[in-house]
Amino acid sequence: MKRFIFFMVVITMSATPFLTAQGHEAHHGHKTISAGKHAPIGVMGDHMHKTGEWMLAYRYMHMDMNGNRDGTSDINAATIATTVPNRFAAVAGQPPTLRVVPTEMTMDMHMVGGMYAPADWLTVMAMGRYLEKDMTSITFAGAAGTGVLGENSMESNGWGDARISSLIRLYENNIHHLHLNAGLSLPTGAIDKSASMLMPNGMRMERRMSYGMQLGTGTYDLLPGLTYTGHKERWGWGAQYSAEIRLEDENDEGYAWGDRHSVTSWGSYDWMPWFSTSARLTATASGKIDGIDPQIMGPTQGADPDNYGGKTVDIGLGANFIIPRGPLTGHRLAIESGAPFYSNLNGPQLKRNWTVTIGWQYAF
Repeated sequence: MKRFIFFMVVITMSATPFLTAQGHEAHHGHKTISAGKHAPIGVMGDHMHKTGEWMLAYRYMHMDMNGNRDGTSDINAATIATTVPNRFAAVAGQPPTLRVVPTEMTMDMHMVGGMYAPADWLTVMAMGRYLEKDMTSITFAGAAGTGVLGENSMESNGWGDARISSLIRLYENNIHHLHLNAGLSLPTGAIDKSASMLMPNGMRMERRMSYGMQLGTGTYDLLPGLTYTGHKERWGWGAQYSAEIRLEDENDEGYAWGDRHSVTSWGSYDWMPWFSTSARLTATASGKIDGIDPQIMGPTQGADPDNYGGKTVDIGLGANFIIPRGPLTGHRLAIESGAPFYSNLNGPQLKRNWTVTIGWQYAF
């Protein structure tokens, strides 16, 4: 928490020369409807508001994962079950290899947020997230071989980590805009969810689910970033750096997720003032989990903290709609779908196949 407060003070002081140099006219110049002035809906904290303006927003994101990957290569379930060592093999009753292998997982996230601008140079925002996760895995019989004993289906749902943040304007004119993102993730999501698991010996046991099935990180996380956007005539473009930096060495269960860094850039075209399409490229690097929860144990890859994180490059295609007239004038509807075309994972771990984000926003 002290690091976060220090960070906020530093960036606010560094922004002061820019804030005093920029007047209100540039920000107030963005009055005409232009869908392309918005970033793709998958980009968070991309725009600011005028003094006294509010915005309400809802986003729904679906992610689909299917199959496994280790490094840059796919790996099938039978290979994992017969060749990948079990981290907990020295514990009594544990097989030498991973005998419970996840095969698919989905996540649905509902994001509800609001923004308010107490000044032209400052916009504050808050967001709550409700998560629904479902995972299916195969249990192989005994300590060796490829005989399948059965399937596991497990789910977790509930509120995840809440987020609060500030957007601080550094520069703006009629074409270009630059602002700092400074946020904090609060550990409001559960990290002790459990489910019944079919073990290789045929018994069903209630066990704490793997790290990826939990709803939060359990730590206070710093959310720094820098966002640039531009728009001229029918063309829009932008770039954003964002990160998740863990402010604590471990949570209440003894571990911390690895830091995450992401750089994204996009371009858009206004086919009409109220309709634009976009293309986006995103590169992300995430670290392994540091530490271990002693209650997350078993012959499955998700129980090993080393099987998290990696590097990915994603491409996304999106569309923005701003309703130009009628009782819903100014309401924004948007959609974006994305998929990785490069991934180097600290595996084995489930690989992400595609995501889709649908959103609504309204400023008043």
